[in-house]
Amino acid sequence: MRPPILILGEALMDCISQADGTLLPLMGGSPFNLARAAALQGGNVGYLSPFSTDTFGQQLKAQSLADGVRTLSPDSTRPTALAVVTVRDGQPSYGFYREGVADRDYQPDALLQLLSQMEPGVLHTGSLMLVPPEHLKVLQVLEGAKALGWTVSIDVNLRPKTAENLAEYCAAVMQAVDLADWVKASEEDLHALGFAEARLETAADVRHRFAKPSNKHIAFTFGAEGAYLWINGQETRAKAPRVDVVDTVGAGDTFWGSCLVDWSDAGTDAAQRIVATLNRAMTAAAINCSRKGCQPPKLEELSLETDL
Repeated sequence: MRPPILILGEALMDCISQADGTLLPLMGGSPFNLARAAALQGGNVGYLSPFSTDTFGQQLKAQSLADGVRTLSPDSTRPTALAVVTVRDGQPSYGFYREGVADRDYQPDALLQLLSQMEPGVLHTGSLMLVPPEHLKVLQVLEGAKALGWTVSIDVNLRPKTAENLAEYCAAVMQAVDLADWVKASEEDLHALGFAEARLETAADVRHRFAKPSNKHIAFTFGAEGAYLWINGQETRAKAPRVDVVDTVGAGDTFWGSCLVDWSDAGTDAAQRIVATLNRAMTAAAINCSRKGCQPPKLEELSLETDL
């Protein structure tokens, strides 16, 4: 059996603003999207954060199970988190409702006890879970997981509007990056963290200043421009495949989910597969961008894809 990929993070309903002023609820949350993307590509994926017992929570849980994601924590009676999403020119902006919600209803000790009973694999988190003070619980889980032999994956995925103090939020993010084996950051993330010059052409220089000693795999994504990948001293970059973009919701999550599955399979050969890994991840993200909302491709779709 493949090593497990476990996800700690938000599962929420994206309430999409419509032209007539109504809101259309769609399932979302960066870690939730990533879990689906990784499972659809054949990963052995489990979700650590609780789902709510409310209607939205049970919809999210049902979708996870349908896509092959195992649920690992009891359901919570707290409500499902919400995000109000406005899409302009294909780019989403978000407003979040995150107090007292189900996916934050966990105890680090209970999760670490669960991890101690499993074969070590990949523990992934990031995004809204790193907003202070939630990050303190997350750091406790990450430190304990590393002590148990787990590989830590972080998708920075900064949401500046969710934090009262952006400097404290960025500091919390970099604390998590300091513990991470594998890290992904977008162009927007890098700009928010102070790397104003970050773009595809300068990615290698930015990595030198961004990376922490623990980081073994680093990915920087630059939207339609492409992406950069560094693995244990090997690096590559590529332009994004051409695609008729419907929207970009879940594109980064699909990209990173693809990387996690590929590396779980590759093991110590990851550096030798760097070009193939990047091409596969970018193709997966491009397919997702050709669809409305987050709809990651299945493994067989990637295998058959020849036009992107």
